[in-house]
Amino acid sequence: MYIETRKNNSMDYKYIEQLLDRYFAAETSLEEENILRAFFSQKDIPAGMEKYRDLFAFQLAEQEEATLGDDFDARMLGLIGAQEATGKTQVVKAREIRLSQRLMPLFKAAAVVAIFLTLGQAAQFSIGEDRSEDEINYANYKDTYDDPSVAYDKVQSALQLIGEGFDAQPTDVVLKDSTVIE
Repeated sequence: MYIETRKNNSMDYKYIEQLLDRYFAAETSLEEENILRAFFSQKDIPAGMEKYRDLFAFQLAEQEEATLGDDFDARMLGLIGAQEATGKTQVVKAREIRLSQRLMPLFKAAAVVAIFLTLGQAAQFSIGEDRSEDEINYANYKDTYDDPSVAYDKVQSALQLIGEGFDAQPTDVVLKDSTVIE
C-alpha cells in the first residue's frame, strides 16, 4: 500500500508539474487552476514546488477577500429599508459646472507660473544690473549758468509758461445731467 501511495504521489506531482507548465503558458482552464490552488493549500508539498506556494496561496487569499458574504444583500436591503422607514433618504442633486469653474485649476497654475517668472526677472534684474551708470557723478557735473540769478529767472519763466498752459484749459466740468460746475 505504501508503494501504491508513493506511485500515486509521484504521478500527481508530474500532473501538477504539467499543470504548472500549462499555467505559466496561460493554457489552463479555471478548473485546472482550482486544482493547483487546492494542491498548494496543502501542508505537505515537495521542496521543488515550494516556491510556487506563495503565488497560489496569495490568489486563494485574494479570492476569499474579494467575495461578498452571503448576508450582504440582506444587510444592504435592511439599510435601505431602515432609511425609507425613517424618511432619511438623501436626495442628490446634480450641479451644473461652468467652464470657468472647470478651468479654475488651470488659471491658478498660470498665476503661479506668472508670479515665479516675475520674481525671477526681478531677481535677475536686481542682481545682474550695474547701478553705477544711473548714479549722478557730481564731480563731472557742470552748471550751464554762472550767475544764480539768471538761472532763477529762467526757471521762473519756464514755470510761468506751464501755469499759463493750465490756465488755458477749460475749467468748466459738464455732468451727464447737463449741470455745469465751475
